[in-house]
Amino acid sequence: MTKAAVPLLIVLGVAIGLSTHTVVNCGDEDEPDICSAVIGFSPLRGSLIAFAYEGRGRIALRHGDNGRAIADFNEAIHLNPNRASLYRDRAKAYRQNGEQELAIADYDEAIALDPKPAAPYHERGLALAAKGDLDRAILSYSTAVRLDPTDAQARLDRGLAFLARGQAADAGADFEAALALPPGKDSRTHDAARAKLAELTHAEPSQVSTPRQ
Repeated sequence: MTKAAVPLLIVLGVAIGLSTHTVVNCGDEDEPDICSAVIGFSPLRGSLIAFAYEGRGRIALRHGDNGRAIADFNEAIHLNPNRASLYRDRAKAYRQNGEQELAIADYDEAIALDPKPAAPYHERGLALAAKGDLDRAILSYSTAVRLDPTDAQARLDRGLAFLARGQAADAGADFEAALALPPGKDSRTHDAARAKLAELTHAEPSQVSTPRQ
């Protein structure tokens, strides 16, 4: 290798590194044009460009544009069908779009590819509960609780499913457990658990709430 070739290789390596970084992280910015530019002009193709579709899909998801998100996640999955997070993201878009069966199928796929994280089990429980399948919802929530015993929201949602199924004692135990755990980003989980526990303790609830969508 000649001395003149060394600086050229260094510059090329830096350029490739920056391009890769842009592709992988374009969804971190709240501006889909960055991801679109990567998709349209990046020389990087194949599974790596799936990150740009994923990023643009996550931006659309944050803005409630579920149809746009689903379309981008479809492209990303076509390019990289073995990435579990893509199925989970598309499942969330389906769930928010009211397409619970499609959401459940995607959560199943995400779990099959990576069974360790608790979140897909929790979110699958929400989709199952939304379509009235409380038995399977509780099973899914229970796996989420086992994998992440510190998730107060999973305890609350399982408690709501128990309550909807008429199992007041099990519901109360989950609401108490949720109150004993850190509330997370805000106090709404604790507030909801406290309110439901008060209903069980002091009066019969006039209307049973179903898990949040």
